[in-house]
Amino acid sequence: MPPAAASPAALEEAEAAYEAQVWRDLPRNYAAHLVHGLLGQTGFRLVHAPTFVPAYIYLLSGSEIAVGLALAAQYLGAALSSVFGATLIEHRKRVLPVGFVTGALMRLQVLGLALSGLFLSSDYALAAATLFLGLFGFFNGMQAVMFNYLLSKVIPVARRGRLTGLRNFLAGITASAVAYFGGSYFVETNALGNGYSATFLVAFAMTSAGLLMLLFVREPEPPVVRSQSKFASRLKELPAMLKADPAYTKFFLARALSALGTIAVPFYVLYAGQRIGLSGYIVGILSIAFLLTQTATNLAWGALADRTGNRLVFIASLGLWVASTLLLIGAEGIWLVSIAFGGLGAGFGGWQIASQNLVLEFGAREDLPMRIAVSNSATWAMMAAGPAFGGVLASSGTFESVFAVAMACQAAALLLVLFFVDEPRRRRG
Repeated sequence: MPPAAASPAALEEAEAAYEAQVWRDLPRNYAAHLVHGLLGQTGFRLVHAPTFVPAYIYLLSGSEIAVGLALAAQYLGAALSSVFGATLIEHRKRVLPVGFVTGALMRLQVLGLALSGLFLSSDYALAAATLFLGLFGFFNGMQAVMFNYLLSKVIPVARRGRLTGLRNFLAGITASAVAYFGGSYFVETNALGNGYSATFLVAFAMTSAGLLMLLFVREPEPPVVRSQSKFASRLKELPAMLKADPAYTKFFLARALSALGTIAVPFYVLYAGQRIGLSGYIVGILSIAFLLTQTATNLAWGALADRTGNRLVFIASLGLWVASTLLLIGAEGIWLVSIAFGGLGAGFGGWQIASQNLVLEFGAREDLPMRIAVSNSATWAMMAAGPAFGGVLASSGTFESVFAVAMACQAAALLLVLFFVDEPRRRRG
């Protein structure tokens, strides 16, 4: 916090100096974030894409329920740690040191996922994969809060959309290439004795290199930060924070509801496997379709966000996601299924950009870490519940029933934002 005796004029002067530093260091920080995102997003997309991990878990278990539970463990870990991550940084003027630690721990889980597949039998590898995915999610929950807050500090709001879009665009190109080789060569030829593990080793190497790029970031120190608070006391303050901005609260609900729509994500590739087979070649082709279109549209989503705001991107991407799911249900043959996966990638990518960036535009800066954490916790809690429920629903019913629940949640979220959430940038004129 600033000194108690600080005058409004002194505080205003400190804010002006802070803003001046942000713009002065923008080229350096922009470049560092871009390269960090290129390498980090490339690697993590191999873990997050709805192809490699679900197919790997299914290979180990032969069970849709196991696929759902493994993915649920990942998102449950993230939901549990987000608010804790916010309490670690909201009183600090510099968050990068803590971010490096959580980022390194997150990447070690990807290494564990790879090595367990190489050295353990199927049953033990399945248990280890579930454990490492849970820990991956736990540290991801903290890292997401820290790095999104860092992004809000060093990149002005009018430049974030293009940076996010360009970063995801470049990462998607390299991720598509790595996904193709991962499916067509690593998985198809069972490289190193386990093609999926070989792919995860590549993911670990790329994300580790990306983390080092943040050494070049110059992080400004804001004039005002919150006083350090205990975890329990901050939890008690959350209802008041939500009530303070009704539009943010409705967006918070819409984001959580749309995240429940990810109930279907782990089962896209399994559904496609029922229709056209699930060889390493097919996994590679569908990964390319998902990642490449997610890549190609990121620039457009980012430019649209900077021009009109992230609210419109949130609405449009959910509409595309629903339409692509409908196409997948009726698709026959590799080409139509690939087109459907492309639409899913584009919609999912736009939803990610809008969800992450829109939350940065509500409320005061000193409350931003907690606002990010609360939004992320709700999102990941829904993404944890979704795959577990989806696994049960898929094993006892059909994949189409899972997709129907997902589309209903996404459509409800779209309507909630369309009619009840204003564009927060207009509040600043």
